[in-house]
Amino acid sequence: MAFSTQSKLGDLLDNPQTAAILEKHMPGISTHPQIGMGKGFPLAVVANFSGGLITQEMLEAVDAEFAALG
Repeated sequence: MAFSTQSKLGDLLDNPQTAAILEKHMPGISTHPQIGMGKGFPLAVVANFSGGLITQEMLEAVDAEFAALG
C-alpha cells in the first residue's frame, strides 16, 4: 500500500514506519489531545484544520519520505 498525505491519518498512525515519519516532522502528533477527531480524514485535510500546526512544508517533507517507502 502506497502512503501519501492523502492517506487517512489513522492509517498513517497505525503503520509503524509512517507513524515514525509523522513524529519526525510533526513531533507529538500521535499524542495530541484532538488526534482522535482527525483519524478518519486524510492528513492533508487535517492540516487545513490544524491552525498552522501542520504546515505545507511538513506535508511536503512527509510525502517525500512516504514516496521513498515505495
